[in-house]
Amino acid sequence: MTDAQETAADTSLRTTGGAPPDDVAPAPIPLLEPREGIPPVVASNDALAQVVAAFAAGTGPVAVDAERASGYRYGQRAYLVQLRRDGAGSALIDPVGCPDLTSLGEALRGSEWILHAATQDLPCLREIGMAPTELFDTELAGRLAGFPRVGLGAMVENVLGYALEKGHSAVDWSTRPLPDPWLRYAALDVELLIDLRNALEEELERQGKLEWAQEEFDAIASAPPAPPRKDPWRRTSGMHKVRRRRQMAVVRELWNTRDQVAQRRDISPGKVLGDGAIIEAALSLPPNTQALTTLPGFGHRMGRRQLEQWQAAIDRAKALPEAELPQPGQPLLGPPPPRSWADKDPVAAARLSAARAAVSELAERLHMPQENLITPDTVRRVCWEPPKNPTPDAVEDALTTYGARRWQIEQVAPLLLRALTSATA
Repeated sequence: MTDAQETAADTSLRTTGGAPPDDVAPAPIPLLEPREGIPPVVASNDALAQVVAAFAAGTGPVAVDAERASGYRYGQRAYLVQLRRDGAGSALIDPVGCPDLTSLGEALRGSEWILHAATQDLPCLREIGMAPTELFDTELAGRLAGFPRVGLGAMVENVLGYALEKGHSAVDWSTRPLPDPWLRYAALDVELLIDLRNALEEELERQGKLEWAQEEFDAIASAPPAPPRKDPWRRTSGMHKVRRRRQMAVVRELWNTRDQVAQRRDISPGKVLGDGAIIEAALSLPPNTQALTTLPGFGHRMGRRQLEQWQAAIDRAKALPEAELPQPGQPLLGPPPPRSWADKDPVAAARLSAARAAVSELAERLHMPQENLITPDTVRRVCWEPPKNPTPDAVEDALTTYGARRWQIEQVAPLLLRALTSATA
């Protein structure tokens, strides 16, 4: 009997009340408690060794989840790791007490990991020594299968008929000790992940998309860590208002100062100084702290030392020689924005229009989002700089160069070939 079947048989996990009328779809069954109760939080090497042994002896895939303290702490480190496996039950591991989970990662090597929205959790898991060699992403599986809502709660409800608690997803997971309601929520996140994976595998198989999904999962598992962003200060919210290079220098200096403070205090940068305040200071170029206090985000609650710190950053930017000021915008590494294609290259604009229409129609027929069928960036690049001789092999080679998977190439290459040749003709 699966976890889901056992849960359905356990009336203590259901809400009270009679059965719905025959002509009304049954309401989802709320999950109120993990099957074996809330597992104890593992925060010592001895307890971790027991978990490693239990999960190494377990069978089948491993459900994995991680909780971060986004919006509260600096960075994206994991503050709780949840796992579940047949024969091992569930485990909650505290990466603060057990910062190195390499032994657990090694014990699970070769096993399939089940994650929901894997790309969100994999970076913080890698930091503590855990990386899958094989995975199944239930969120991505839902997208490929055509589900309109692919959050974990929606998927568990629509596919398995159970309702997960939603109240603690955005709490400060760096809190210690973690309250029992939070731990219950965390344990329930992996309670039915194995059942969800199995149901989605059946659905993908029914639709003829299982091999496509496996290619996507393999690509995620084998992808190297993302490189650091270049000039991350340029992503400051409201940056589009900043036009002059001197003002950009102020944004850069304030952003870097804020980042250093946030890292030192282990606090979210937004709690140190808001993006809006940075933009206001850049636009106003205040001459002193008295003028700075009049700007939004630098009000009476801010202490004198803090004000002096921000004003010093502004003054450093104002004192930079012209040659050291940032250039407006970043170097363009790909095609220009599509809105400018009609003026720059009308033929390329026609290619893109035809390609977009064909991809949109195919995605609708396959019941999946266009961006999962092929990334918009890939379509733009092929249409902007098509192969000189647009043969089937040449188009397939171009798609491969831009990272398209085999199944995507098989589906999309004929459409792009027609778009390239018809627009040229």
